[in-house]
Amino acid sequence: MSTRQVVVLGLLAGVATALLAGALVVAFGPEVPLVPPLALPAEIAPTSPSAPPATVGPSAPPPSGTAAPVTSAPASPTLGPAGLHVGTPAPPLAVPQLGGGTIELTRLRGHPVWIEFMATWCPSCRDEFPLMGGFAARYADSGLVVIALDVREDEGTVAAFASLTGATFPLGLDVDGAAARAWRVIGLPTHVFIDAQGIVREIVVGGIGPDVMAARLSMIMPGVTVTP
Repeated sequence: MSTRQVVVLGLLAGVATALLAGALVVAFGPEVPLVPPLALPAEIAPTSPSAPPATVGPSAPPPSGTAAPVTSAPASPTLGPAGLHVGTPAPPLAVPQLGGGTIELTRLRGHPVWIEFMATWCPSCRDEFPLMGGFAARYADSGLVVIALDVREDEGTVAAFASLTGATFPLGLDVDGAAARAWRVIGLPTHVFIDAQGIVREIVVGGIGPDVMAARLSMIMPGVTVTP
């Protein structure tokens, strides 16, 4: 047998071996371990730092011809992110007032009330104080009462903050956080808008600007034109 014939037979044998190996892979498949994708735990949901404040209000009905989602919660009242029930009476509230006295929500029946749960370390709270003071002054004749409720800080810290921001409306002291727990507040600031009958009409968690403030105040002051 010539050298050329030996080379040709070697090439043919190599091709045959490759074809056989390919057939075996197709028939039985490669041994590839299956690794499940990683998933974040449910309690660590990513959030957007630029997301708008969460607003809680009555849900809009689905469009005609669209099936409503099935949920176990009642359609009304709505349970907001802060744990407050929109459309039901506000929880009891009685806290010491900065400078002396007591803030009691029951004594404010007949007045629309805007309560902000806040803290002095909160940048948006600092920005909101002058705006809140402006609304409190402009709509005092319409009965509006604006209250800031500081959570878990001492009186001296709150007094310094009030002086720095020029606050002219009442500040309550929730030194041990009991009021925030009772109202199930989950974030600062939390704005609660209560009508003259003591019913919670809106809850907003997060910082808000004058346009949102005016729109929410309009909900608790019917017949009054509220402007930013």
